[in-house]
Amino acid sequence: MSETVVTLEGVELGFAGVKALQGVDFEVQAGELFAVIGPNGAGKTSIFNVLSGVYRPQKGRVTFNGQDIVGMRPHKIAGLGMARTFQNIELFENLDVVDNLMLGRHGHLGYGWPSAIARLGRASKAEIRNRRRVEEIIDFLEIEAYRMLPVGMLPYGIQKRIELGRALAMDPELLLLDEPVAGMNGEETEDMARFILDVRSELGIAMILVEHDMGLVMDLADRVMAMDFGKPLTTGLPAEVQDHPEVIRAYLGVGDEEISA
Repeated sequence: MSETVVTLEGVELGFAGVKALQGVDFEVQAGELFAVIGPNGAGKTSIFNVLSGVYRPQKGRVTFNGQDIVGMRPHKIAGLGMARTFQNIELFENLDVVDNLMLGRHGHLGYGWPSAIARLGRASKAEIRNRRRVEEIIDFLEIEAYRMLPVGMLPYGIQKRIELGRALAMDPELLLLDEPVAGMNGEETEDMARFILDVRSELGIAMILVEHDMGLVMDLADRVMAMDFGKPLTTGLPAEVQDHPEVIRAYLGVGDEEISA
């Protein structure tokens, strides 16, 4: 039986009377790629913000590896093994690829600033260990040719790959992917899809994917939850969700008569 990594039960979130999430329930198993789809304003990003501790829901329960994380600070949740990529690239443009990925190793330093300043043995060994892990990720994502270049001068698709790499540098048990192919051309999208599949098959990391590219979602996801106006519409296999009348209505704005015609 698969191990449950994360669970949301009856989660509700509102702002000044506006309900962003209403009765959201789902769970993600170890190694699963779970996708959340829906029109703009459906509540997809709100789910990520609840999971990562940016927002605290008014109702409901959120557990990560069996631990209740509601009210926990974002850096504490990250320390438990949850990493996130962002739709808008959040890299340090003036730093090279290696340094950007090394930032993802912050939680694995294992020493304080006195050791770092003095370059004591513990700090030196940790630096070597973390640098080795970063080099493994560079190889995994096939970005060796860019490793010493400032990320600000790199192509958009490569920057998105580096964003993924920084999240992987945290060695997460759960990876939140926020529109990883947004703004990419066809070739870049195919490359990113391949790396996402490699993350699942080779690294065994559970993932929650938010994405508007329905072709990508249907090709990659094990299960899909469709949402509209903060409410889950249905959850199931990609083909089942794609053909669900409420999902078609939410995306296309058509009535029951047109769906059944």
